[in-house]
Amino acid sequence: MKKDFSLLTVALPSLLIAFPGFAAESEIKQRNTDKSTEVISDILSLSEIKLPATNAELLTQQSPQNEVNPVTQPETEQTPSDDPDISIEAIGEPDNLPQSTPTNVIDQEEIKKQGAKSLADILKRMPGFAINDVGHGADTHTGTYYRGASINQSVFLINGRPINNNVNIYHGGTDLNSIPVEAIERVELYSGTASALYGSSAFGGVVNIITKSGYGKPKLSASAEFGSLSLNNQQVTYGGSSANVQYNFSFERFFTDNRYRVPVGAANCDSQGFLSNADTATSTYFGSIGLDLDKKNSLNLDVTKLSSRRGLIYFGFPLQKDRLDHDGLNVGLSWKTRLGNGEGSNITTSIGYNQDYFSTYGPTGAFYRTGALDTQQLTARVEHDWKVSSNNKLRWGLDLKNTDLTGDVLSTDPTRIANNETEDRSLFNTALFAVNTWNIGENFLIDLGLRQSFDSQFGNYLNPSVGLRYAVTPIVAVRGSWAGGQRNPGLDQLYVYDTVHGWEPNPDLRPETGSTWSAGVDVNFSENLIGQFTYFGSSIGDRLGVIAGKWANIGLVDTNGFEAALQLKIASGWSTFLNYTYTDSQIKTGSEKGLQLGLIPYSVLQSGVGYQNAGWQANLYVTYNSGARRSIFANSSDKATDFAPSFVNLDLSGRIPLTSNLGLTVYLENLLGEQYERVNRIYSPGFTFRVGLSSNF
Repeated sequence: MKKDFSLLTVALPSLLIAFPGFAAESEIKQRNTDKSTEVISDILSLSEIKLPATNAELLTQQSPQNEVNPVTQPETEQTPSDDPDISIEAIGEPDNLPQSTPTNVIDQEEIKKQGAKSLADILKRMPGFAINDVGHGADTHTGTYYRGASINQSVFLINGRPINNNVNIYHGGTDLNSIPVEAIERVELYSGTASALYGSSAFGGVVNIITKSGYGKPKLSASAEFGSLSLNNQQVTYGGSSANVQYNFSFERFFTDNRYRVPVGAANCDSQGFLSNADTATSTYFGSIGLDLDKKNSLNLDVTKLSSRRGLIYFGFPLQKDRLDHDGLNVGLSWKTRLGNGEGSNITTSIGYNQDYFSTYGPTGAFYRTGALDTQQLTARVEHDWKVSSNNKLRWGLDLKNTDLTGDVLSTDPTRIANNETEDRSLFNTALFAVNTWNIGENFLIDLGLRQSFDSQFGNYLNPSVGLRYAVTPIVAVRGSWAGGQRNPGLDQLYVYDTVHGWEPNPDLRPETGSTWSAGVDVNFSENLIGQFTYFGSSIGDRLGVIAGKWANIGLVDTNGFEAALQLKIASGWSTFLNYTYTDSQIKTGSEKGLQLGLIPYSVLQSGVGYQNAGWQANLYVTYNSGARRSIFANSSDKATDFAPSFVNLDLSGRIPLTSNLGLTVYLENLLGEQYERVNRIYSPGFTFRVGLSSNF
């Protein structure tokens, strides 16, 4: 499998050969930046420029008169206008993230062009992500990894507030396939030193979902979409502003029955040869109201409500009939204030409430089982973003989080009745955090981060981090980062019996501890070609897993990998990107010592080319996946070393303008029609389509 690393050396030269004229573009112009606020360098940090598969403009070109070169032009502050698409935060500067490690961003326009239906759809085209099961028939409990770290070893936020409740991957891991896109303005991906800001458990990274806010004249937008496998999806949004109030409200409904023929030996294949129990229905409500109190103070309230009903197919041998109900509620209120007369000192105070209710239930032969986890969190955060001096910025604050978990398990199976119980557990966590950024000279920047946690279950622990960035030449910058982390077991893993699998809790579990690091180079090959290359790694001890039907610390996993990302602007209206990620996550201890961690493919390559002009859009995406080691072995011939076969997927999306505010959208997925194995003998449906209408009023 490691030979797939060679794909990079083939793909990158091929991309450059295809467009030789851009290898000899004129030199990058010198940026005119303010020495008092940032490092003077021609190599922008990724919080300033947007790189492959993270930028809404990757497969979209603005009209020539409005086009801004992301390499040669400094960022400028937006000014109010009547454009209802513009969202401006009245108080405070843009998020002051550490610049020593990449900050990848994908926004609403690119989300729409991709045809993304969930957060999983969005993340799958970001560098470093391996999401094995997305789209038609996707199950909630499939492998999602960022740089070898699992979904529960990353932090997921809505507007800076946590939404994953640190429970195990089966019951309540963040359900990326149930988070819709209608309320999303953009998605940000952080790593490295930024983890000190949001949690010690961010071995992988931090995913921050920024929701929509209204601005300008009121606008109503709606869309309706239908497609293969009884898919139907309706969305409606109303937003705008009046005087000092901004508002945005939306609703989305999604359904698909996901019933299609599958190959012999597929998971959850019924007697007629069809995938069974894979239907999905979600409804989401979102609302936000922002109020500018005066020139220095603003308030914002946002509410997201999710209702999801689906079947489970992940452990589909024999035929699995379990169902999953997932209801979520996230409410947040934030107050932003500017201190003094300038913009160098801002305080943000926020409080949040997050509830996740997961219920799995279903028959097992003559018996019945159910398991429910109701997690409720109250969070509070005070953060000060302070420009201490012309070359020093400090971001520091306090996090408070209280978690209450109620777990109910019931089985009528005589062998499991003894485990029927109700557990009520609570956990309180406090953390002090700080990230200090120094500009040393004109071309060198260093970030130092600390996060001190106080946990009612696992005591006190300190997690440091460091990052640096140096502009070697006007077109090349190098960067590096290191961060220590600790992820504590979930309350359910400690105390709640898993009646679906028969997994026993273990109150003696130890936290996962370790560190992550990265080293990379950013290159401006020309005004039209930008490249980012990153080596990454991690070492995580006491990793959590299941041994002999009981949660346990299974040992050490070391990860090493490489990312490459290229963005090329071909011509007016045309652009393309290419991402490649190689991940080697090796188990160092236990019975599977020396094997690749299950569900993590060695190689993932993503590329796309797009065209936009006068409302017309066409975008072609290709994905290569080398196949991952299976984690479920259902057949007697299965071996622990078995990998799912590699596959190539091709998707085409487009928009045809019918009137000035009405468009026809078309998504053709899996054009090659291959029923490849996504994960653990769960197969794709082959070719599918979606057709819809979208409008703005």
